[in-house]
Parts: sequence; structure tokens; C-alpha cells
Amino acid sequence: MSKNKVLNLRDKISGNEVDLSLSNLSEVPVKELSSFPKATAVDMSCNNIISLPPEFCSLTHLVKLDLSKNQLTRLPDDLGNLVNLQHLDLYNNKLTVLPVSFSQLRNLKWLDLKDNPLEPGLAKAAGDCLDEKQCKLCAIKVLQLMRAIQEDVDRAREKRLLKEKELEKKREAKQREREAKEREARKQEKAEEKEKRRKEYNAQVAAAAAKAQQKKNEKKKKNGQAADKNVAAKPAPKPCRSLIGLVFKLLLLLMLGMVGIVAACQLTDLQKEAVCVPINAAVTDGVSWVKVQEGVARQLLLNLSSAVKELVESSQTTKN
Repeated sequence: MSKNKVLNLRDKISGNEVDLSLSNLSEVPVKELSSFPKATAVDMSCNNIISLPPEFCSLTHLVKLDLSKNQLTRLPDDLGNLVNLQHLDLYNNKLTVLPVSFSQLRNLKWLDLKDNPLEPGLAKAAGDCLDEKQCKLCAIKVLQLMRAIQEDVDRAREKRLLKEKELEKKREAKQREREAKEREARKQEKAEEKEKRRKEYNAQVAAAAAKAQQKKNEKKKKNGQAADKNVAAKPAPKPCRSLIGLVFKLLLLLMLGMVGIVAACQLTDLQKEAVCVPINAAVTDGVSWVKVQEGVARQLLLNLSSAVKELVESSQTTKN
């Protein structure tokens, strides 16, 4: 409203009452009314008000309110904030229901809801308001009904909140379960990755060991082949020749020993000893035997030579 209208509103105030009836209002001057907190009784009857703005519920100083003969189809949800309201006239509007917060108007002592298209339950509770007694009874019964509705709403809200809480708990439980599964999956994945790395490491170690063993075997094989070549290059001595050589050596040593003994007995002072007497005798006999054999051998050689000569001559004669 403009400044002039504010001044006009001031002109409409008389004591604690503000008379805005028959003012052709389509909206409630909430801002202007809030400027006059001492004006506790407001008459806005016989206007064209369709609805009350939410800000109207801030006029908590109101004690008496007349909104009869308007076009109200609904009241604001927070109407219950008008805790000081004692007298409310809603005669001849288009209301069908009241806000649940209506139950909070604990100081309400007078109410008129005649000539409104109220729902059956609300209409039955409101009854008629033809005199002071009926209007007071209307206030009592409507408050009782709205309190019952408020309780039902509260129970429904509590039930809904409980259900939402249970659903939230279930969601949290599912979330925890999902997180636990994810943690377990990550743990399993890490374990599998660790096992995979361990197997890869073991495989690498085994491969390195096998490679080292292969090199060792190849080296050993090469060394074995070289040894085989050396063995092949050096033929093993024949056992028989080794045995003959050993016997020959023994005989040679024996002969040398005997020659030594004979020499000792022939050339040294030992020849007069009793030990050397048979040896010297044997040597003398041997020398004699050798000389005899030498003569025999010479005779054999002469005979052989003569025989060969005769054979040669005979052969030449035969050829001629």
C-alpha cells in the first residue's frame, strides 16, 4: 500500500480496533497491520480477499479477527502461530477444510464457520453459530476435532518418520554390507595379486635356478666330453703287458742281486767265507759249463755253416 493508504489505515484505527470492512480489499495489508501492534482487533469483513499470505501468520498480537463475507478458499498452514487469537469470524466464505495447525489456537473461545462448504466431519463439529453460546461451543468442538486430527497427523508423521528411520537403517545396513563386501573384495583382490606376484617371483627364481643348473650341466658335460677325449687319446695300458713288465723287473732285480752277491763273493774278502764257498763253486762250475757250451756252439755253427754252403752250391748247380 502507498503512503496515503497507510495514513488512511491510521485513520481507520480506533483504540485497539482497525476497521477495514467494505474497503474493496483483495489483499491483506500485512505490512501496514504489523506497524500497529496495539491494534489487536481487525475487521476485514465484506471484501474480496481470496487468500491470506503466509506473512499474515506473523501478526501474533491479533486477538480478534473478522474475515466474514470474503472469498477465502483456504487458510495458511501456519495459522496456529496466532496464539493470542480469541475471536475468529469466518462466516460466508468458501472454506472446505482448516489447516492442522488450527489446533494450536488454544486461546480461541469464539468461532463462526457458517455458510462454508465444509467437509462433513468439520461441518458436524462446527454446528451452528446463531448465538454466543453456539459460537463458543463451535470453537470448543472444532478445536477438539483439529487436535484429534493433529494427533492423527502426528502419529502418521511419527509412523512415517519411524518407517523412514527403519528404511534409513536398512539403507545404512545395506551400505555397510556393501562396503564390507567391497572391502572383502579389495582384500581378496590384494591377496590374489600378492599370490600372483609370489608365484611370478617363485617362477622367476625357479627359472633362474633351472638356467643355472642347465649351464652347470652344460659345463659339466663339456668337461666330461673333454675328459673322454683325453681318455680316448691315452689308451689304457694292457694288464698283461703291465704284469710281464713287473715280472721282468723282478727277474732283473733278482739277477742284479745275484750278480751283486757273486761279485761280492768273487772280488771281496768275503770269498773265503763259508757263505761264499758254494757260490764261488757254482760260479766256477757255471763258467766251465759255459766254456763247454761255447765249444759246442762253435761246432754247431761250423756244421751249420757247412750245411748252408752245401745247400747253396747244390742250388746253384740245379739252376745251371
